[in-house]
Amino acid sequence: MNYLFTSESVSEGHPDKVSDQISDAILDNMLAQDPQAHVACETLCTTGQVVIAGEVSCKGWVDIQQVVRKTIADIGYTKAEYKFEAESCGILTALHAQSQDINMGVSRANEEEQGAGDQGMMFGYATDETDNFMPLTLDLAHTLVYTLARIRKEGKEMTYLRPDSKSQVTIEYNEHNQPVRIDTIVLSTQHDEQCTKDNVQGIKVTPELIKQDVIDILLPRVAKRDSRYGHLLHDFLEDKNAKLLVNPTGNFVIGGPHGDTGLTGRKIIVDTYGGRGAHGGGAFSGKDPSKVDRSAAYAARWIAKHLVAAGVAHEALVQVSYAIGVAEPVSLYVNTYGTAQVKKSDAEIARIVAKLFDLRPAAIIRDLKLTQPMYEETAKYGHVGRTNEVVTKSFIDADGNIYSREVELFTWEKLDRLELVKSAFGI
Repeated sequence: MNYLFTSESVSEGHPDKVSDQISDAILDNMLAQDPQAHVACETLCTTGQVVIAGEVSCKGWVDIQQVVRKTIADIGYTKAEYKFEAESCGILTALHAQSQDINMGVSRANEEEQGAGDQGMMFGYATDETDNFMPLTLDLAHTLVYTLARIRKEGKEMTYLRPDSKSQVTIEYNEHNQPVRIDTIVLSTQHDEQCTKDNVQGIKVTPELIKQDVIDILLPRVAKRDSRYGHLLHDFLEDKNAKLLVNPTGNFVIGGPHGDTGLTGRKIIVDTYGGRGAHGGGAFSGKDPSKVDRSAAYAARWIAKHLVAAGVAHEALVQVSYAIGVAEPVSLYVNTYGTAQVKKSDAEIARIVAKLFDLRPAAIIRDLKLTQPMYEETAKYGHVGRTNEVVTKSFIDADGNIYSREVELFTWEKLDRLELVKSAFGI
């Protein structure tokens, strides 16, 4: 029997994502100066105000105010009418030194024996229903708000758009867990009260106008991106039973941190798998890689993606757990949901995985190059399912000067051990 499954995403202008990006921008600027920096940075943002708090240990010095203002401006909060604006918002900083009790559990004379920064369990997931091994519901939800942000920043179409937006995608799956149709798309986007359209000044922005632009401009661009499932969007627009809900409340002028206070770490399902698989509960943004909440979750995704890409299973969930101050994981668990393509139990698959991937924190940091300042990009449109690439990033030094360096992003999305995994499973 067919069933429905839903995932949501939010744009980079959503208040919680603003907070995530600020926290990770501060982390990146600290790691750029001191790759061994220990950082736990939390951000709150509201009307005209940003509060930074947390614990850090860093040999460099970062101009927090300049980093915060640059991050907010890059997102697009640059107008006074937003009531949250890069140059005028107040910034309160309350960072202090990392607890020595925590540092004692993490640091070791032998770096390979570095202990986990905390206890907890972390999950990684992968499925072969999309080319990037992500659930289709979440992949489409991310693409909708990402593309909407691109349109906003281009400034040529839908010129009434403001930074804050959310999407939600419901897909109908058949009994073989294959997507067959898009049932519902919900899209809410912040907007101006008046706009310029077709050279006519002062057109009132209505839900009907935005919905038509979504149909004529946004959805065709999203459909072009996905060669594998683009037809589902085309079919969606022709499906009389499908539902497209755009700004269902009727008005979305007040938004961003002025409309809703933002906090770091409140969008952990958006950050991961959209409700598929499982989540250990720990947030990622603002944490350096000694915190296994972040680094081990990336490693678990790395493993799950290898298992699916190698053909071990069509779907895989990987759990790893730790005790604070202890290097070796407490447990490693694999669940293929009955989709394994090898004649091995999930427990046997897990034992092979343990031999192929070193899950001690120091080994994860080494293998995934996690001391790079690579994190601000993860704080919007998901930490997983992204493109591994080398980019040039800009940072701010202690004197306020901007400098650049090359950084490799999303290293946990690489399939660099694919042949090793295939060989281990006889594929």
